[in-house]
Amino acid sequence: MTAALPFSGNPLDRASQQRGDDAWLEIQAATGLFLPFWQNRPFVMQERAGFLPWREAWRGRCNIFLGLDGEQALFAVDLPGEEEPQLGFGGFQEMRASAFVLPARDTAIAGQAKALLDWHKRHGFCPNCGAATQMRDGGYRRLCPACGAEHFPRTDPVVIMLPILGEECLVGRNLRFPPGLFSAFAGFVEPGESMEEAVRRELREEVDLQVGTVRYHATQPWPFPSSLMLGCYAQALTRDFTIDGDEIEAARWLTKDEARARLAHQIEDEMKLPATIAIAHHLIRDWVEG
Repeated sequence: MTAALPFSGNPLDRASQQRGDDAWLEIQAATGLFLPFWQNRPFVMQERAGFLPWREAWRGRCNIFLGLDGEQALFAVDLPGEEEPQLGFGGFQEMRASAFVLPARDTAIAGQAKALLDWHKRHGFCPNCGAATQMRDGGYRRLCPACGAEHFPRTDPVVIMLPILGEECLVGRNLRFPPGLFSAFAGFVEPGESMEEAVRRELREEVDLQVGTVRYHATQPWPFPSSLMLGCYAQALTRDFTIDGDEIEAARWLTKDEARARLAHQIEDEMKLPATIAIAHHLIRDWVEG
């Protein structure tokens, strides 16, 4: 890797041995700084994550302990309402857009906060008995008071892979992509499946491409809503492929020279490659750079 991936490199000490102590958390919250979220958007001030002191109006909202930044405790708070809260100088900005302007450390911390807050929104009730669950450990566990079941924030593993054959790579266009975008192929790892097996299965399903060696490259936390992207290169055994027509509507081989030129925006047409916040961009770029 030639650069840290966006949403990675989180600098916080998550204090896992202390966050189960409610009294300790109360002490930290009294002097802590809170990153407000509204409709899954972090508060941004002057191109920095907008951490603010505690406000009494936030009592009763979902408050998550993020970790310690040196001696400073950092939290996230989820704010309600259809109208954007006014918190002074700054505003709430969509998470993807924020990743282009925030410093790397702020992007990683905001990504952690978004993933946790989103998980709590989706897991307020016990999947075992249906009773309402209660937050514990500063937001890293939910407990069911009815049946005693414990529930922990989940991260879904996703393989994302760039097939390679000689000096060419294969990129595809998902039906859900914005117009003109071509990217690496991706899919969730299924139960009982290794990373390498998931890569081979997804490429068979999406473009009927036969591949041999699968090589791990890098991972990226991806808070949409909460995935871990497992970036890989797959050695294609043939140039022949057939798109499935259900998820993939087009695919094409790119030479290194063309990929390099497109990354540098030296070719002006409708085709686009992934933005710099996505691991797919880095898979292509790192391959081009050798």
